[in-house]
Amino acid sequence: MCHTTVMLAAMAKDANYICPVCGVRSPVSSLTWRCPRCGGPWDLDFTAAPVRPGALRDRVNSLWRYEEALPLSEPYASLGEGRTPLVGLTGEVSAKLDYLMPTLSFKDRGAVLLAELARRLGPDRVVADSSGNAGTAVAAYCARAGLDCTVYVPEATSSKKLEQIRAHGARLNVVPGGREAAARAACVAADEPGTFYASHVFNPYFLHGTKTYVYELWEDLGGRLPETLAVPVGNGTLLLGAALATAELHTAGLIDRRPALLAVQARPVAPLATAFAAGADDATPAAAAPTSAEGIAIPNPPRARQILRAVRESGGTFRTVTDPQIRDAQLDLARRGLYVEPTGVACWAAVRAEPPQGAVVVPLCGSGTKTGLAQG
Repeated sequence: MCHTTVMLAAMAKDANYICPVCGVRSPVSSLTWRCPRCGGPWDLDFTAAPVRPGALRDRVNSLWRYEEALPLSEPYASLGEGRTPLVGLTGEVSAKLDYLMPTLSFKDRGAVLLAELARRLGPDRVVADSSGNAGTAVAAYCARAGLDCTVYVPEATSSKKLEQIRAHGARLNVVPGGREAAARAACVAADEPGTFYASHVFNPYFLHGTKTYVYELWEDLGGRLPETLAVPVGNGTLLLGAALATAELHTAGLIDRRPALLAVQARPVAPLATAFAAGADDATPAAAAPTSAEGIAIPNPPRARQILRAVRESGGTFRTVTDPQIRDAQLDLARRGLYVEPTGVACWAAVRAEPPQGAVVVPLCGSGTKTGLAQG
């Protein structure tokens, strides 16, 4: 069907896209994937209702248990994602095992909301771009929702991730060049009529999915959060989701302080850490460079301003880690029984090198079976 006749299924909750820079608004029922004035990513004009601890006891054991905080409800596309274990690593450091998701990465948290939104809108096709994990997640949830899906990936993407995308029935478009080239190709496809762009960067529904990571911590820690949340940062989808959740919980009076965000980048490609250290409000694009942490090697993140502001407002900071540190951290976790891909161990590498004061949680974001051991 053409763009103008896309089936507009009723949204479960009232929400609109809004540009955080221009203030331009667009209905969620539209397939407009970015601000038409400045070209930037959308935010979502949605106010979460407070999640009360006493209401959670008999709810579904997935991220959908926090229904008051989510912009969609009653999902068809769910694969039971969320509610991943929290385990201790040291006396002060715990790890959340988000690699134990249906597609073996934390990206399922956001991908399920994108697929559910697309299912209700009924587009002709869904497109996505990714260095691997977001693509596998979108492919899986589109398969669950019965949606036609094409995923654009850079040529250096892990063969295991390519295999997983194909297995879910998505068309795979391997783009010559790096992560930015894959994103550009997906953006061209996204402008075709009848296309839903399942962008984990531009679409804010993804961030409202990743924020459930913090809601789960809050529930599992008895209504509190640690002093520090360590988060790997490339495009910043987990960090911005964490910032959303801590703001919502604080506004609702469910936590008395917001934890500091410790943002971790791979040293070879660290535009945000460089900007933070310089006191800049925005990042200057970095040169692409090889690193085993492919998932966070993003030279020019579109939400750079929001990421830098979120870290500063939390009282947090940035750190960078080298590939040898990542490999050592990956082997250390493996010897503790946790086999995690290189990108997913970046935070543990940073915290091992310089432990923050007080309790800290690190996310283990993707399974080591997707990539194997880091080189270096």
